Amino acid sequence: MAATDRNSSQASLKRTPLYALHVELGAKMVPFAGYEMPVTFPQGLIKEHLHTREAAGLFDVSHMGQAVLSGPSHAETAAALEALVPGEIAGLSPGQQRYTQLMNEAGGIIDDLMVTRPAAPEEDGKLMLVVNAARKEIDYAHMRAHLPAGIALSPMDDRALIALQGPAAVRIMDRLCPPAARLGCMEAAPATLNGIGCHVSRSGYTGEDGFEISVPADRAEEVARALLNFEDVMPVGLGARDTLRLEAGLCLYGHDIDEATSPVEAGLTWSIAKRRRKQDGFPGAARLQEELADGPSRLRVGLELEGRAPAREGCEIVGESGEALGNVTSGSFAPSVGGPIAMGYVPRIHSEPGTPVKIIIRGTPHPAIIVPMPFVAHRYHRKTKSGTSNG
Repeated sequence: MAATDRNSSQASLKRTPLYALHVELGAKMVPFAGYEMPVTFPQGLIKEHLHTREAAGLFDVSHMGQAVLSGPSHAETAAALEALVPGEIAGLSPGQQRYTQLMNEAGGIIDDLMVTRPAAPEEDGKLMLVVNAARKEIDYAHMRAHLPAGIALSPMDDRALIALQGPAAVRIMDRLCPPAARLGCMEAAPATLNGIGCHVSRSGYTGEDGFEISVPADRAEEVARALLNFEDVMPVGLGARDTLRLEAGLCLYGHDIDEATSPVEAGLTWSIAKRRRKQDGFPGAARLQEELADGPSRLRVGLELEGRAPAREGCEIVGESGEALGNVTSGSFAPSVGGPIAMGYVPRIHSEPGTPVKIIIRGTPHPAIIVPMPFVAHRYHRKTKSGTSNG
């Protein structure tokens, strides 16, 4: 590509409200989903990764799409969204969040998303959505084309999204925003952080306990700096974000799931509500019901490799006799594991943990074994029935 083309391409990239802060902190900026995003900071990927596992990492996820679905009542708005996803939306309590997928007619995944029913009574009839950056315009167009009259989709382009992940996150949030620290996993509420009105949820994509803070774009840097003032908080880029979610066994859209992949073969059956599994009220329901009854032809599996060479996306997975089984969809050296790991799809009959396989890396077969996921145990915060923490 000519220099002028590169400059033109760079100029067309969007910037999040934290761009100037990233540059000030010495981040290496790269193109990602149409944005200039930090891939690493000066401390490097491994330190960022391990610090998140040991203390707390601060992530800029403002490139993701935030939007609101609005209707006359929760029942009507939930029904409109349930016509597009297999998740249980009608049963969401105020302040509850859920993971689901936007489906196509063939039973593939258009995108995966988080759905929150706002806690405030005055927001009854609204659902807050967070979708992937590279898919948000596709998602919005798809939803608008299929939503019934009376249900409106409104992107929140004036908001930033910051994530604080790691075991120290709750202590830090308790200092800055005590009500947020009392949320359970997959709960959300309006809150004030450092004097700034925010919306805080408690979930995460690292496998660690963590919080997502939706904040007006023009106040995002203030919130980020308030969090970075804590010694336990380190800025973390896209590189460690990817290795953390891979260790947690979590899918990345466009790699581990796409429009040809069903939630069942991706190992996301847990996200399909039991009520919805028996219904035909969403696109692709017939495929999901067939796969639930008979088993899918292939499954997403975890892979641990011998040696130190990481298997990257696209590497072929073969059986011990050399027969083609599938391909790696995500792979990297895993700092918390201390070796290379990967995810990929293989025929169901070859998917049992303990099955030996080989992965072709630069033309050379490398021994590997199919293992259960996650590679690193999840440490999400859960509430007991009494409302207290179970750790």
